[in-house]
Amino acid sequence: MIRKIIHIDEEKCNGCGACVTACHEGAIGLVNGKAKLMRDDYCDGFGDCLPGCPTGAITFEEREAAAYDEQAVLENKQKKAAAAAAPAHSGCPGHQMHQFDRKAAPASAAGAAMPSQLGQWPCQIKLVPVNAPYFNGAKLLIAADCTAYAYANIHQEFMQGRITLIGCPKLDAVEYSEKLTAILSQNDIRSVTVLRMEVPCCGGLEHAAVTALKNSGKFIPWQVVTFSIDGRILDR
Repeated sequence: MIRKIIHIDEEKCNGCGACVTACHEGAIGLVNGKAKLMRDDYCDGFGDCLPGCPTGAITFEEREAAAYDEQAVLENKQKKAAAAAAPAHSGCPGHQMHQFDRKAAPASAAGAAMPSQLGQWPCQIKLVPVNAPYFNGAKLLIAADCTAYAYANIHQEFMQGRITLIGCPKLDAVEYSEKLTAILSQNDIRSVTVLRMEVPCCGGLEHAAVTALKNSGKFIPWQVVTFSIDGRILDR
């Protein structure tokens, strides 16, 4: 059938992921750092994703496309929800949940190795369970992958005393906001700190965290810290 449906200009897309979060039907995903319409029958043609695009990469077009399938969208949402609530360990040893008893890092002599302050395993957003003992009363750190490499003191200054979740919206073809919303709404999270780089694609991580905070229905203190690509703190 000929109908109105979104069109994404990959040349204009910066991979920020704002449209992925804005699309409640799950029609858009990030593939190789670019937004992509995953299935025509998931797009309702209403264009909730258009206002959120900072580069104007999304427009409407009329073309041959499958009809919007509300039942398929609902089943996909249920599938995602089930995956988000899956047990922490389902076979792969690398996914098995661990919590570490970290002590405050003492002052070290010049040249001495500083201890890790990672509080739990796994730490990837897409792998961490929604419910875990370490979330009880936790201060949550949601960090872009690159921040740990750009800012040398991230363990002592930011990770110490927090539960760390890391991800990259440009590389992971997943929607973070649903998972983060479940974590915030179903656990006693005391605060949220978001670490991001200055590059536009990191806006997707910040957007997902802010969306999750709003959707959680809770008042949780939060802050965003932005780093330059040469390792300076630009904003906090």
